[in-house]
Amino acid sequence: MGKTSVKKLALLAMMIALDVVLSPLFRIEGMAPMSSVMNVLAAVVMGPLYATLMAVICALIRMGLMGIPPLALTGAVFGACLAGWGYRLTHHYWGAVLGEIIGTGVIGSLLSFPVMVWFTGSTQSLYWFVYTPRFFGGAISGSVIALVVLFQLDRLKMTTKLQQLFTEALSHVKPTR
Repeated sequence: MGKTSVKKLALLAMMIALDVVLSPLFRIEGMAPMSSVMNVLAAVVMGPLYATLMAVICALIRMGLMGIPPLALTGAVFGACLAGWGYRLTHHYWGAVLGEIIGTGVIGSLLSFPVMVWFTGSTQSLYWFVYTPRFFGGAISGSVIALVVLFQLDRLKMTTKLQQLFTEALSHVKPTR
């Protein structure tokens, strides 16, 4: 395994650890804004593949260790993937933010209904849009926090350094506001 691969895995592991630790600390019932923060940061720094991988691993850890229902998967994975693609296609942080909001706030929330019906076996008191306001709120607040962090990383000239680890995935992307 090359030096670059070890650095990539180390950064991925740090992002996973931050997500797993911060998500329950700054959680509002039904909202996980820190997952959205980490999704946007991972999307910008690591690209869609690693951001999605981070979201899946974090969701599985939170489900296994913290007893979080499968909403951890539906809530984070689509946001991370679309945030990565949003950034890759637009070359702007706003592309990642929009991808996170659409992926988590819209797609993730709507897919949570059938997942929870399957998980609980009941449709009582569950409606298609029951998760949308909370997921949407978490995605928006988390994305705003991520923008603040990214602007601070830019100020410290860290974004480009972190992105250089993932040059084959992001060779054509330059960090822009």
